[in-house]
Amino acid sequence: MTVLGWILVILLFAIGLAGAIFPILPGALAIYFAFFVYGWFFGFEQFGGWFWIIQTLIVVVLFVADYVVNAWGVKKYGGSKLSTTLSTIGVIIGPFVIPAFGLIIGPFLGAFIGELIGGSNVSKSAKVGFGSVVGLFASTVMKIILQVAMVVLFFIWIAVN
Repeated sequence: MTVLGWILVILLFAIGLAGAIFPILPGALAIYFAFFVYGWFFGFEQFGGWFWIIQTLIVVVLFVADYVVNAWGVKKYGGSKLSTTLSTIGVIIGPFVIPAFGLIIGPFLGAFIGELIGGSNVSKSAKVGFGSVVGLFASTVMKIILQVAMVVLFFIWIAVN
């Protein structure tokens, strides 16, 4: 049973970390769920209130910052609210439409089309599309750092307690 518990925890950590790159995967929620799986297999005694408070705060920061950083990329390059919305939609559906490159092309096209609909010229629309990709990469780096921090904190916490 111990081996199964660790396999599930590590699998959920891997899914969570992959979710930083592939938005279709649950990301931080998979990592958070791994803590419960660990607790069910090995007990919740090692986790205290501070563990749950810190991890929950990281998850909340991840969700809020993910949207804010993506929107920042579009706004920094002069994008509209419509461009931000369509860029977000592009992040979600892009990988399905164009499997190999959809994660990059999706938000770019979403922001680009949003700007064209809003009356911008092709040059400005392309600039905003580029900004959406900058925001996507910045968001991905931020997610990787915070999700790795969640996993490292987990291992430190169970090693110390």
